[in-house]
Amino acid sequence: MFIDFEGIDGSGKTTLSNLLASRLKRLGYKVAHAREGGELQSPTARRIRDLTRDARLLEMGPRAEFFLNLARDAQQLEEVIAPALKRGEVCITDRYLYSQLALTGGGRGLKDAQLLPSCELASQGLWPDLVILVDVDPDLARLRKRLGKVQSGKVNDADSRKGLVGAGLAVRVREAFLAQARKDPARWIILENNDQPLRVLEQRLVDAVVARLEGREQPVQRLVPAPPPPAPGAVSVDDVEERFFQAVDSLEAREPQLAAWLLNGIPGLPAHQRRLAYAERLPGLVARSLSGLDDDTAWTLRDVLSASVPADVAEGLGFVTSPRSHALRNRLYAQAPAAVLEGLKRQDSPEAWALRERGLKDGHLAAVLLGLAGVDGEESWVVREAGMQRKLYSEVARSLGGLGTERAEALREALIPHDRLAVLKSTTGLETPVAVGLREQLEKGALKLVLRSLTGVDTPRAWAMRERGAQSTKEALDSVDGMDSPAAWKLRASAARRWPATVVSSMRGLPLVAETRALLERILEEQSGKLPVLRNAYAVVAHARAMEQAQRPARALAETLGVDAGRQEA
Repeated sequence: MFIDFEGIDGSGKTTLSNLLASRLKRLGYKVAHAREGGELQSPTARRIRDLTRDARLLEMGPRAEFFLNLARDAQQLEEVIAPALKRGEVCITDRYLYSQLALTGGGRGLKDAQLLPSCELASQGLWPDLVILVDVDPDLARLRKRLGKVQSGKVNDADSRKGLVGAGLAVRVREAFLAQARKDPARWIILENNDQPLRVLEQRLVDAVVARLEGREQPVQRLVPAPPPPAPGAVSVDDVEERFFQAVDSLEAREPQLAAWLLNGIPGLPAHQRRLAYAERLPGLVARSLSGLDDDTAWTLRDVLSASVPADVAEGLGFVTSPRSHALRNRLYAQAPAAVLEGLKRQDSPEAWALRERGLKDGHLAAVLLGLAGVDGEESWVVREAGMQRKLYSEVARSLGGLGTERAEALREALIPHDRLAVLKSTTGLETPVAVGLREQLEKGALKLVLRSLTGVDTPRAWAMRERGAQSTKEALDSVDGMDSPAAWKLRASAARRWPATVVSSMRGLPLVAETRALLERILEEQSGKLPVLRNAYAVVAHARAMEQAQRPARALAETLGVDAGRQEA
């Protein structure tokens, strides 16, 4: 039997396909996994895959990508799949030609009728007996994928070509997979992987596959474990805290790492209580979840965790620049120099430069450069020149982040031939000639980075680009994070149904005034069952409360003096 697992990135198909292979082997079946551990078993196919993922090849068109992906699958078929089937083994693969139809047809917009003849040629008439579509909400898949990168130490890895298009691609590909499943229900099984323990999903999957292997009838196409009891009523802004932490506590039993990751950057006692509970089991994730927090409990946790996970503690400092942060960075440097040095962005203090000088003496030039973003003193340019001499072009480009001076623009121009994507990232928040030119050049191939580079930019050109981008991907909303202009609210309102979690996230940092509350209430009413929406809504509320608390002394003084204290909380 030939079994294929399909699904968007982050759906869990690789994990489940490997679990199935292991279980079938224990049951006595001879099993070959053509992508064991997530790695293609054909060396030639791996080489082809590297080519299609190379972010430097942004000009590669959808047809060229399609034929390269077909070549990869055809090679896997000839070298791994067909021989295993000839030996009488159960052959499992993680992605097959259905992925190319979903990506190129649903994702890139070509017609299936144009693609199918080439797929038939590549398949040599061999199609899977059973296709398992691991279906998941794309927002949740992104959270899991990001968490996986953090846990594997790949959080700073560059995006692939596919990843640069933006999150909307996964939405379109998922829709294409579901359409394929509906057309061929005898071959496809849909396994939902949103909110159930892995062991439950694994058992349902094994039962369904063994039934097929034994020739027993498989009565249902969609394998959905019994859902948890529904939460009482719709969520509102007033009870979002209670409902969010109910969801976190429920999630902790089946996906504790994800539960800890959901606390990232969230202030307040309830979040800290969970961090304290998770700290012994998940120290690295807890340390990173403190990103940007500057309260006493956060510092106590950092002190406790610094000995066991120093790099994670350094990463979790974010942009905190208090005296406590300087002291902690100095303590962490010996164990995690790169993380400490890269965390000095926007810091031009004597304490920051003392650490940089130490890093340069110790040979950490690349890390020092990565921590120079937003720093424009003469010393910083000496370091950048050293980076150019060492050909650290990507690091030098990223060191220019936030700098809109003529000197920075000239260096960007020189760096474009070496790493145009790093240069584009360095233009975030800027509307310089280099920024405008790169955005126009890369809008088609790297829409995600182009839109994110617009963060904070409030010009007609930027809004036109956001409006175009919002039709196809969520990153248009990422770029309005914290913006309070009429144009920002108009974009949020128009995109609330298509990108609800990101629309909510974009309100973080805004006061909880009537406009913020009304849009939150609307989205929570429509999307309260989605964990990413619930998480982002609580983050907005928690940060608004923290800001309000911090501003109370100033408000009281302003009222005493008869000065306008600004917008009042709704």
